This record gives sequence, C-alpha cells and structure tokens, in this order.
Amino acid sequence: MNSRRDFFKLGGALAAASVSPAALAALPEIVSIATPDTQPPLTPPNGRPYDPVVTLNGWTLPWRMRDGVKEFHLVAEPVLREIAPGMKARLWGYNGQSPGPTIEVVEGDRVRIYVTNRLPEHTTIHWHGQRLPNGMDGVGGLTQPQIQPGKTFVYEFTARRPGTFMYHPHADEMTQMAMGMMGFWVTHPKSRHPHIARVDRDFCFLLNAYDIEPGSATPSIMTMLDFNLWTWNSRAFPGIDSLNVRLNDRVRIRIGNLTMTNHPIHLHGHEFEVTGTDGGPIPQSARWPEVTTDVAVGQMRQIEFVADAEGDWAFHCHKSHHTMNAMGHDVPTSIGVDQSDLAGKISALIPGYMAMGDTGMGGMADMVMPLPDNTLPMMTGQGVYGPIEMGGMFSLLKVRRWQEPDDYSDPGWYKQPAGTQAHEVSAPPPEATRAPQAASPQGKAGDVEVNVRKPRDHSGH
Repeated sequence: MNSRRDFFKLGGALAAASVSPAALAALPEIVSIATPDTQPPLTPPNGRPYDPVVTLNGWTLPWRMRDGVKEFHLVAEPVLREIAPGMKARLWGYNGQSPGPTIEVVEGDRVRIYVTNRLPEHTTIHWHGQRLPNGMDGVGGLTQPQIQPGKTFVYEFTARRPGTFMYHPHADEMTQMAMGMMGFWVTHPKSRHPHIARVDRDFCFLLNAYDIEPGSATPSIMTMLDFNLWTWNSRAFPGIDSLNVRLNDRVRIRIGNLTMTNHPIHLHGHEFEVTGTDGGPIPQSARWPEVTTDVAVGQMRQIEFVADAEGDWAFHCHKSHHTMNAMGHDVPTSIGVDQSDLAGKISALIPGYMAMGDTGMGGMADMVMPLPDNTLPMMTGQGVYGPIEMGGMFSLLKVRRWQEPDDYSDPGWYKQPAGTQAHEVSAPPPEATRAPQAASPQGKAGDVEVNVRKPRDHSGH
C-alpha cells in the first residue's frame, strides 16, 4: 500500500468570482486524490486523539486547526472514477473522487467545513444524521440558498454525538446522487463509551449503484431500479479491495446505503452483531448474532465481530444480481434450449457470435468475449482455482495469523491446511433408496379420492 503523501495534490485555485484573494488566503488548502486504492488510516496530527478508520478504496480528508476549530475544505466537482480495471466512469464527487473523502472528528469537536462548487449547476451538502442548527442542515431552498457554480459556502457546527454518518447533496438529488455525490462521516467518542468498544480494525464504505451502458461512461440519471453496476464506494468486484485483518482482531465495519434499494450484506465464516446505526450505538442488551444484516435505503449499519477463523472469506450483498456487472436485463433464459443449429447460422452472419448458456451461465466466466469499450464482464475475478464468477458488491475478508497490527496490505491467497478443503471423490454414488408408497384407505397405492361439490345458485338449487 502506498503512502498517502505519494498521492496528495495540494492547491488548486478557487474561481475568482467565488472569493477575493484575501478570503482565499483564509481558506484551508484543497487536498485531492485520484487513485482508487485504499489509503492507510490518517493518524490525527492534532486535536483530540482517536482510533482512525480505513475507507475501502478511499481516504480520510485532512484538516487544519484554527482557533480550536477543525477546518475542512470540500470541493464538489466532476471526477473520473475507475469502477474496476478496464472501466472508468465520468461521475460527480468531491476532492477528486466519488465518493468523496471520509471526514473524521471527535465528539464535541467544533467543525468548520468550506464547500466550493465546481459543478456546472448549483449544489448543497446535507450532513446526514447530524444534530446541528437548522441553518446548517444543507437543504437547498429550505434552510439555505443554493451554492452556485464557482461559489464557496461555509458550514459550522459541533459534532454532538458519536456514530456513523454520511454527507450528500440536498439539491437536484436525482442527478447529483445518481452521479456519485456522497461521502462518509465518522464521529469518534471523546472518551470511553459504554456502548462503543475499541477495535483493532475499523473499515467503512458506502453502497451505491450506477446505470452505465456498455461503451459509455456517464450514468443514466433517470434509472429507478434497473442498475447494471452495483458498487461499494463506486467500485465493483474485482476492483473492490479486500479487508485484510490479523487473526483474532476485533473488527468493525461501517456501511451506508445511498442506492435505490435495500442490501442484505452477508459475511462468511463469522457471526457479527449490529452495534450501531445512524441513530447511534446500540446497547449490549439489544444486540443478537447475525451473519447477514439488511441495510435499507438511507440507513447506516455498524457491525462488529472477532476474526477468529483464518482464510479468505466472501463478503457480499446477498441479492444475486447485485454480485454481477453490466447485466443485460432483456437477455432471454436459454437453459434447456438446443442452440447448436441456430448458433451456427448466426455465426455465419455475425462472426464471433456466442450463444448464451443452455445449461446455465457459469461458463460465461471462462469465455473470452469481445466487449464494447469501457465496460466490464458480467462475471469476473480470478481465484486460486479458477473464475470466482462474481462482480458488483463482492469482496473478501482476509484473516491471517501473521498479519501485523498496522499492516493493511493484501496477504495473497490463503492456503488451506491439509484435510480442510472440499475435494472430488472417485467412488460412484450409491443408488437412491426410495420409501415404499403407502396404499390409500379406499384403494390401491396412488389412488386419490376426489369429492366434487357444485356451488348453489341464489335460488338455492
């Protein structure tokens, strides 16, 4: 994993129409980052200490301290985001990425956030789940004027309660959120908290989705349900980084949902508890073990577990279409259909034509098919033993006994100990034993007595 300093680009002058040179000098510097790689946690250089989070395929926004206030600078702007190797999308985001950088503060911190608009239309930012003055809530037209292109607004409030939150526009939401404008917010507790345990690893990411036609790069903002790219932090498998932890680490994962549907998030090999929502931490007495938690639209979920089982464990949305890429919704099902004759005739007219699977779609992962520019295979990603046949909202929890406490690098593939892996057997299966069929009371086996009654009409006949 590369050091954060290798990627930061400081500066970028604001438009002259937005602020004067004197005011510009008073603003925090603009920090942006373009790499899609997961960046190391940002250890707080000043202010109150806390245990930082790791943003999956993202980073944490630095701040400056000024007169006891934490000052951040967000820039709303068009960005180019790599969804996965081989595909890039023209999105809108913040500070060079979609989603924007994570903001981390401590309970009780006074925060001041400058927001500069480099979009072609007005915008605002709503601080989802925060308790703050009404005029800082970020609803354009209701609590504030819109931030016009080239202008800079400032938001200021106190982070009143610890928890897992997010930020997103409350202006032309259909366009701006569909284009990828969102970001994570974490407020750490200021001291020991009865319902917030210390953890060894703390990850966070947002669920989002796009409808980008193969060969294009800009999302369709009018799509309501038929998305073809289901992503975590605007990344689809195999572009989603793995969550790499040490054996017996206590792990927290924070998840926010800004898609148009719910997502049952499932972890293999471990049980977890939901320990918090965007409403705050959950008391111990209200928790129970799960392996799947449903994250509804606009919700945050915080799960915790002890990574006590070594291996490469799947971690994914359990809606099967959400672990696919660039699906064609109008493709007919061809299971059981003999296409040999038809495929030959079509191939004569369209060289390179491949028929859809007549025994299932698993073989699609082995096929080398020509694709339109700037799109992804429906099933993709290679494992040790062949194609993983997944895409979209899928990643891995990699648990290793020798992973160092501060090491977030990918440890490679797990080698199962001898005798602990499923394997083929050569013996033929035994004949199935069928139970004898019982005879019915009125006749031979298999006879069924049926009594038919005709309904009466209104006259009683």
